[in-house]
Amino acid sequence: MDKTWAILAAGAVVVLLGGTALWIGLNRGGEDAFAQCRSGQAGADIGGPFTLVEGTSGKTVTEKEVIDRPTLVYFGYTFCPDVCPLDMARNAEVADILEEQGQDIRLAFITVDPARDTPQVVSEFAQNIHPKAVGLTGSEEQVKTAVNAYRAYYKLHEAEPGDDYYLVDHSAFTYLMLPGAGFADFYKHAAPADEVAQSVSCYLQAASAQN
Repeated sequence: MDKTWAILAAGAVVVLLGGTALWIGLNRGGEDAFAQCRSGQAGADIGGPFTLVEGTSGKTVTEKEVIDRPTLVYFGYTFCPDVCPLDMARNAEVADILEEQGQDIRLAFITVDPARDTPQVVSEFAQNIHPKAVGLTGSEEQVKTAVNAYRAYYKLHEAEPGDDYYLVDHSAFTYLMLPGAGFADFYKHAAPADEVAQSVSCYLQAASAQN
């Protein structure tokens, strides 16, 4: 339980020491160091501060502790019948492809259904997805703050009387976040794992070239 938190905490030190230097390096001279990797426009105002509960440790963490390495961030819920499991499974495959290439990323699953997705629930979901996945939950206010920071969307359907089961409408994008540099790109639900992995690898190589 403390192992996951230790990894997050250790990574936060890396961000504090190297984040500013990376940001300056990637934006030297006003040039976009990732221009060759982008599929769309650069400079989207996506991502920002959040405070959530990491499921395995039960400890409160910030975005700096979560995004201490290249991270694929996804908003969903564990009771999701189709889209969320498929997207997270795709992201897990991306992590495996990159690992074979010697590149390390984290998978972050942020619930939009904190009432049902307790720390234990999101922890079990993340661990079943991939060893490098972390599950994050929190209060309704904490979740809304994270959702708004990423310009994501969700809406809970009303449950039938006496029924705890309900669906949640939500956006289905995966966001690539880089420590120090912030938002890099996003990937739609239909994007295949090999294409996402190729894109992420391009960003990681570009970031490495600036160091």
